[in-house]
Amino acid sequence: MKRNSLSSFFISLWLLFTAAMLQAVESAKGKYAHMLFNELFEDYSNALRPVEDTDKVLNVTLQITLSQIKDMDERNQILSAYLWIRQSWYDAYLRWDKDKYDGLDSIRIPSNLVWRPDIVLYNKADDDFSEPVNTNVVLRYDGKITWDAPAITKSSCVVDVSYFPFDSQQCNLTFGSWTYNGNQVDIINSLDSGDLSDFIEDVEWEIRGMPAVKNVITYGCCSEPYPDVTFTLILKRKSSFYIFNLLLPCILISFLAPLGFYLPADSGEKVSLGVTVLLALTVFQLMVAEIMPPSENVPLIGKYYIATMTMITASTALTIIIMNLHHCGSEAKPVPQWARVVILDYMSKIFFVYDVGENCTSPKREKEERKLEGDDGCRRRHKEVRSHLSNRGDDCNFKEKLNGNLNKNYAVHGENVKETVNCCSCYKMLIKNIEYIANCVRDHKANRAKGIEWKKVAKVMDRFFMWIFFIMVFFMSVLIIGKAA
Repeated sequence: MKRNSLSSFFISLWLLFTAAMLQAVESAKGKYAHMLFNELFEDYSNALRPVEDTDKVLNVTLQITLSQIKDMDERNQILSAYLWIRQSWYDAYLRWDKDKYDGLDSIRIPSNLVWRPDIVLYNKADDDFSEPVNTNVVLRYDGKITWDAPAITKSSCVVDVSYFPFDSQQCNLTFGSWTYNGNQVDIINSLDSGDLSDFIEDVEWEIRGMPAVKNVITYGCCSEPYPDVTFTLILKRKSSFYIFNLLLPCILISFLAPLGFYLPADSGEKVSLGVTVLLALTVFQLMVAEIMPPSENVPLIGKYYIATMTMITASTALTIIIMNLHHCGSEAKPVPQWARVVILDYMSKIFFVYDVGENCTSPKREKEERKLEGDDGCRRRHKEVRSHLSNRGDDCNFKEKLNGNLNKNYAVHGENVKETVNCCSCYKMLIKNIEYIANCVRDHKANRAKGIEWKKVAKVMDRFFMWIFFIMVFFMSVLIIGKAA
C-alpha cells in the first residue's frame, strides 16, 4: 500500500512540473511574440508594396479551394459559390531572426495590419462591393505571409441551355490585381487546377473539374501587361429531377395524344382530348420558360415540347376533318372510286378495320352468310309478292275483258260485275303503293349504304393516322434521348 501511494505521489509531482514548464514556455513565447510584434510594426507601413527595390516584381501565389456551390441561376446567368482563397507572398520588411526570439518562427496577426494585394474577381456579379473578410494572416520569420480568407462569390457565367436538362456548363472565375500591372505584382497559380478535396456534393450539379490557366492581357488603355488566373469550373447537370418531373410526363402525354384517333367519332370526346393534351403541354412549356434565360438558344426539352404541341395541333385538325367525313349523310356524294380501291379495299385490310357496327370477335364469314341469306330471303319474298299481285292483276284484266264482252253482247248489268271491277281497281292501287314503298326502301338503303361507306373511310383514316403519330412520337423520343447521349 505504501509503495503504491508513493508511486502515485511521484507521478502527480511530475505532471505538475511538466504543466509548470509548459506554462513558462508559453509565457516566454508570448513575451517574445509581443516583443517581435512591437519591433516589426514600429516603422512599418501597409500602404506601399513591400519590396526593397521598386523595380522588382512581387510574386503572389494564388490557390482556390471550392467548398460548395450555393446556387446556379440560369435565368440571370449568375453562379454563387463558397470559396476559400489562399494568397501568399513575401514581405521584405517583416523578417526576423528566430534565434533571437527563442525559436519563434511564426505569428498570427490581423490582415489589415500588413500590405495585401488587391486581387479581386474580375467577373463579379454582386452588388455588394464590401472589403474582404478581415481574417488573420500567418507571418513567418522569412517574411512569407499566408492569407486564407473565405468568400461567397457571385460571378457571371454564360449559360448554354441548348441541351437542357442534359447540359454541361463552364463557368470562369478570373482573379487578378485591380491596380497593379504585371511589372509590379505577378500572379502565380500554385496548382494546375482548383482544389476540390473539401467540396460538398451538390444535389443538382456534378463537378467534372476546375482547371486553372494564367493569362497575360494587354488592354487598349495601357501598355503594361496585366496577368490574371482563370479557374474554369466544369459542371454537369444531374438530370434525374428534370427527367421525372418534366420529360417523362411530356413523353406519356405525347403517347396519349394519338389515342384520340382510336376514340369512336360518336363519343364526342375526340377534339376535347386533343385540346386537353395541348393545354397540359402548354403548362409544362411555361414551367421550362420560367427556368431558362430568354435567349435565342431553345433548350432541347423545349424543342421536344414544341414538336409535340405541333403534332397534337395537327392531330386535332385531322380529327375535325375525319369527323366531317364520318358524319357525311345521304346528301353527300358517293365515295370516289379511287377511295374505294385504296382505302376501303387495301388500307382497311392492312389496319384490320371492319365494317361499322361489325363485331370484331365474331367470324366474318358467318356474318357475310347471314347477310346474304337475309338479302336472298328479302328478295325472294319481294318476288313472291310481286308475282302474286301480278297474277291477281292479270285475273282482273281478264275479268274486265270478259265483263266488257258480256256487257256489249247481252247488256248484262249485275252486282257481281260491279264487285269484280271494284276489286280489280283496288288491286291496281295496292300494286302502285307497294312499288312506291319498295322504291323508297331501296333509296333509303342506298343512302344508308353511302353513309356507312363514308363512316368506314373515316374509321380507316383514323387508324392510319393513329399509327403514323405513334411512330412519330416514338422517333421523337428516341431522337431527344440520342441527342442527350
